[in-house]
Amino acid sequence: MTPSRFAPQLPSPSREAARTAARPGPPPQAAPGLRDFYENPAVPVASGEERSLRQARILARALGPVRQGARPPATVLDVGCGDGSAAATAARVLAGHRIVGVDWSQDALRRAAPRVPYVVRGELTDGGLPFATGAADAVLFSEVIEHLVDPDAALDELRRVLRPGGHLMLSTPNLAAWYNRVLLLAGIQPVFSEVSLRRIHGRPGSQVVGHLRLCTARALRELVAASGFEVVTVTGAPFHGVPRALRTLDRAACRWPSVASILLLHARRTSGAAS
Repeated sequence: MTPSRFAPQLPSPSREAARTAARPGPPPQAAPGLRDFYENPAVPVASGEERSLRQARILARALGPVRQGARPPATVLDVGCGDGSAAATAARVLAGHRIVGVDWSQDALRRAAPRVPYVVRGELTDGGLPFATGAADAVLFSEVIEHLVDPDAALDELRRVLRPGGHLMLSTPNLAAWYNRVLLLAGIQPVFSEVSLRRIHGRPGSQVVGHLRLCTARALRELVAASGFEVVTVTGAPFHGVPRALRTLDRAACRWPSVASILLLHARRTSGAAS
C-alpha cells in the first residue's frame, strides 16, 4: 500500500546503541530515520481512487447533504492527506462540506495545495494536531495507521479533535486478505507486510512503503473500540496493486470484509472515556 506521510513516533535508542556512542573514535553515521523515509519524494503518497470513492460515499451518507439554514457544512479533516489525491476524490462526493488536508510533511502539503482548498501542517505526536478539542465533525484517516509506531496515541488524538458523535472513516490494508491466506499457507510473506525499509524480502512486489502495523478486520474493530469509538460498520475495498487477471476476484472478495484487500471502517466518537 502507499503510505500517507504522517510521521510515526521514533523509538528511543537502545542501551547498546548508547554504549556504542560513548566509545572513543569517530562518531557513527546516523541511519536514516522513518521521517527521512516518508519525506523521500520517491515514496508514493497516493492510493487507489476506488478505495477513496468508497469511503467518501460512506462518509457522505453519514454526514448528509448540506442544507441552507438546516444542515451546515461539516468540517472534515483528512489527517495524513499526502498529496491530496484522496481528499480531492472525497470532495467530489462531499459537496458543500469543508475539507482540510493535514500532514506533517511540507513536501506533501505543497503537492496537496492545488487539490485541497485548505491545507494545514500538523502532527499526531509532539504536541498533537493544531485544532481545538471537538473542532471536527469527521476525520478521514486513509492508509495511515499501518505506518505508525503508536496507533493508540494517534487514535486518542483523533478522538480529541472530533466532537462527540463525530465520524471516523479509516482505511487500512487487511493482513487476512484472501491472497495473503494463500501465501501464508505456502510459507510466503504476506502482501502489505515488510521486514526492511531498504527492499522487499520474501513476498511479491518490489516497492517499499514503510508498513509497521497490519490488522485483520477483527483486530481493527477491537483497536478502534478500545480507543473510545463505536464501530458502525466495516466494509471491504479492492487493492489497486492486484494483477489485472485477479481484479474481478478481488472486487468480489469485498463482499466479505474479513477477506477483502482493504478494510474500510466507519466509527463514531463516543461521549464516554476510552477503555
